[in-house]
Amino acid sequence: MPQATATSSDPALFADRRDRFLHRLGGAAAVIPAAPLVTHHADVEHPFRQNSDFWYLTGFDEPGAVALFLPHKPENPFVLFVAPKEASAEVWNGFRWGCEGAVERFGADLAHPIAELAELLPGYLDGAEGIAFRVGRHPAVEPLVLKAWGSQLDRAPRSGSAALGLVAPCPLLHELRLRKSPEELARMREAARISAEAHELARQVARPGLNERQVQAVIEQHFLEQGARGTAYGSIVAGGDNACVLHYLENDQECRAGDLVLVDVGASYANYCADLTRTYPVSGRFTPRQRAVYEAVLRVLESSIARCVPGMKLREWKRAAQVEMAGELVGLGLITAEEAAKDTADEPACKKYFMHGLGHSLGLGVHDIAPPDGPLEPGWVMTVEPGIYIPEEGLAVRLENDVLVTEQGPVDLCAHVPIQPDEIESLLARRA
Repeated sequence: MPQATATSSDPALFADRRDRFLHRLGGAAAVIPAAPLVTHHADVEHPFRQNSDFWYLTGFDEPGAVALFLPHKPENPFVLFVAPKEASAEVWNGFRWGCEGAVERFGADLAHPIAELAELLPGYLDGAEGIAFRVGRHPAVEPLVLKAWGSQLDRAPRSGSAALGLVAPCPLLHELRLRKSPEELARMREAARISAEAHELARQVARPGLNERQVQAVIEQHFLEQGARGTAYGSIVAGGDNACVLHYLENDQECRAGDLVLVDVGASYANYCADLTRTYPVSGRFTPRQRAVYEAVLRVLESSIARCVPGMKLREWKRAAQVEMAGELVGLGLITAEEAAKDTADEPACKKYFMHGLGHSLGLGVHDIAPPDGPLEPGWVMTVEPGIYIPEEGLAVRLENDVLVTEQGPVDLCAHVPIQPDEIESLLARRA
């Protein structure tokens, strides 16, 4: 049996999540597939990462499984279909829990080999008032769900009952996922800690002549050494004008004297993500122009974090940052006061130099559950990431922290990561 890993959790935690989800389903049955293995090339597969919805409800970290949630069958409301234990398969692919482990370790009321899904699914869905299934995402399972539902509709004139329709499970489930439990927050704090340490290493090694990829290597090595699963997203290490590409991933250019380097990296720890960005002067000191741009972004970051409070609607949160950023751009000489005066929500005056959103929810995904417009609620974790991008000057600054919304005010999970320009310069002056 494998050792416990960072993705392991108290089975009671997942049982509680399932109970709340089953309650929200009412009389509908839910079919939630696990992630499949995805081919990279030939017969080589990408590293496996579980579907977030499936993992949130089950804690089961194997590919190709399917979970059924059946409130209309209270004697067996949680059923798993999994890969069976086969010694010959485990030689190639490693340990599998099998049906017995799905029940004993993961709390399934019943478990079956995945090969039996087509045969047994119709019976499990029979009697449900509706079927909650995310269409368009699971091509191996979707035909089975549609066939089972179609059979119910064909029998309806004789049986007098059939599921009324397909509904998306996402609104019900994602409302649960938005609010982070203490255990989830502990994992996110650990992801932030590992990410912060990696940023410190990046700051120490980044210098003129070093390749961006060498900085990336130091960061990602630290993630793995600290028990992270790896990166939460593709690491961005962007020197000079490369940082004007928002999702720059090549990371193959030399860090040049006099440039800034933008480092946007986050660790995935126990499936939970951090998302942290800092911008450093490669030569150790900001030029006056770089400092002015940096401080402008920092002011918008700090005020935007302060507005991460319950009741703040997301569009109003973003809009306040846009208005503030327009004023900063006037001060930097990038737009005129007349241009700023024409600012509207549909045509923000800052969009030429600050063209992306202010932040997004964070959790099992780096761009996690898309929250409603608001208001912000306690338990949500949001990134806050203003930036200014000036391609004509080969200059870009983005700063990003992860913030927990609470009744007592915002809690910055990255508050311990150096960010003030004087502190940054002091730390860079002491690098080996």
